[in-house]
Amino acid sequence: MSGPRMRRLATAVAAGVGLALTVLVAPASAAGIPHIRGGETVPVYSYENAVRESVWVQTPLDNDEDGVPDRIAVDIVRPREAAARHLKVPVILEGSPYYSCCGRGNESELKEYDANGTITRQPLFYDNYFVPRGYAFVAADLAGTNRSTGCMDVGGREEVLGAKAVVDWLNGRAKATYADGTPAVATRWTNGRTGMIGKSWDGSVANGVAATGVEGLETIVPISAISSWYDYQRYNGVLRAEDYPEFLAQVVSGRPEETCAATVDRLDEGSDDATGNYNAYWAERDFRPDARKVHASVFVAHGINDTNVTTTQFAQWWSRLRVPKKIWLSQQGHVDPFDIRRGDWVDTLHRWFDRWLQGLHNGIDREPQATIETAPGTWVSERSWPAGDARQTKVELGNGDGTTGTLGGRPGTGERTWTDVPDLDEATAVAGPNTAVPGRQAFLSAPLAQAVRISGTPQVTLRVQVDKPTTELTARLVDYGAATRVNYQAPGEGITTLDTESCWGAATAADDACYLDTAENVVTADHAILTRGWQDAAHHVSLRFVTPLRPGRWYSVTVPMQATDQRIAKGHVLGLIVQASDNEYSTPQSTGATIRLDLRGSSLTLPLVGRLPAAGATAPTVTTAAAAVTLAPHRFHPLLP
Repeated sequence: MSGPRMRRLATAVAAGVGLALTVLVAPASAAGIPHIRGGETVPVYSYENAVRESVWVQTPLDNDEDGVPDRIAVDIVRPREAAARHLKVPVILEGSPYYSCCGRGNESELKEYDANGTITRQPLFYDNYFVPRGYAFVAADLAGTNRSTGCMDVGGREEVLGAKAVVDWLNGRAKATYADGTPAVATRWTNGRTGMIGKSWDGSVANGVAATGVEGLETIVPISAISSWYDYQRYNGVLRAEDYPEFLAQVVSGRPEETCAATVDRLDEGSDDATGNYNAYWAERDFRPDARKVHASVFVAHGINDTNVTTTQFAQWWSRLRVPKKIWLSQQGHVDPFDIRRGDWVDTLHRWFDRWLQGLHNGIDREPQATIETAPGTWVSERSWPAGDARQTKVELGNGDGTTGTLGGRPGTGERTWTDVPDLDEATAVAGPNTAVPGRQAFLSAPLAQAVRISGTPQVTLRVQVDKPTTELTARLVDYGAATRVNYQAPGEGITTLDTESCWGAATAADDACYLDTAENVVTADHAILTRGWQDAAHHVSLRFVTPLRPGRWYSVTVPMQATDQRIAKGHVLGLIVQASDNEYSTPQSTGATIRLDLRGSSLTLPLVGRLPAAGATAPTVTTAAAAVTLAPHRFHPLLP
């Protein structure tokens, strides 16, 4: 450990000891709760002296089929002094499959234990920061991972009900034992008020548990989280990767391969790569229809440029929620706000948990609902999201000069024809829109007379004739114009990790609460992709079944794009790029189709604040570099959510 880090650790440990001394002499508040002062929780309990224990919570399932109910391993850190005073504390819960295989946070931290199996280090800062403030932190290994039994079913009943069982146990409705088999009773130290938090897969579990309507779950904070596993592993009938659920299960599994072979086989059969259909398997992993059951408040955080857990995941969940809610949208990719705007994020999260878990009326629920990054380092607060003044605006596709079409004028009268080029990479597809590029069609607006904002979910309707039973259709919305932007496609997805550190909470010798600082990675570029969309044409009627296209027949196919919130500056040009296969973001089975596009029957729909100028007879001339950002062309490979 470096000298500076050792000094910070010594300071943090000393602070933790100081907290333990403070609680012995500090007067209790008027309510008799020492950790609440001035309308907020304050650090008065010793982190070093906290209770650290592990329990195994019994679930109602047995998907490893060993005749014994599956058990979820739960590692707990809670304030010892609160228990001594018989003060019951609320719980911050994170359920994760990553505690032993892949790690959490920007530094990929894992759980660590002593020789007796007692937790000595929890990943992330939640326990360091919140336990001294009168919370318990509970980290649950999802079924089939780390020290839990059962088998991982990737977003399914086992995963969700296993995490739900932990909430039930915290509220006295489920059984748990210590390692020696003696009963573990949570209601002796907790009031049951639980908040779930987590990024990516962890946040997806929070969404799934909230969708059960479980009593005692008071709030969730899903960060870059999944709300529909179909939409994570499929793009409207297009495969992201073959055998994706099996890949994920095997990466995170903590069980012998033969123990969970039957579960993996069920993942393979149920996910149905052959058709790409939405079926009962995917419906089980779709939390959106049950949004009406959610009674917990919801604090969403997501990167507008997240191409791992794409933005439809938060947008379609958000629009269905009828509970108190708040949202942070950054310009990054798949990045935790702790690594973007650290001090503001910790302060806001602290106030959010104080409000919904401690019952402190601190006003956070009456503040503007949305916090949005509009440009690198520039944040605005708004009453709601999407923008209240955004209007669904139909934008016609025009003829242009025959090479490049127009956006925003009269509808075109002709057709465009192209043949699928499976190896056409994104950088080439969006560069030089005035040049003919095999495999793509480009449409450009006139230079903007005023800045506009796109806030919500765009879509493209294409009237096409295809000479094969199906083809993938891909659409990209592009801002052509020089600007300094977050470089979300570079390594780090919009952040750079620095050599300095900052500490967020108390510490022990094993857990120092110090994390490498980060900075936004920005680039000045002459164009940027605002959003993308994909659709398998044979799923144009329904995602539940395939309707093969008939050669010579015209079809209207809608390509939904990912939700976004972007400002396009005055003088910039808005572009629409249409192609067929996209090997960078999906794994399509290219049919080599030739596609005819009827311009009159095709259009772009934008959730628009402001107006696009009327297009001229021809598209403006746009000059671009070869690529907007540093991104080597590649074929899609499975990602970990």
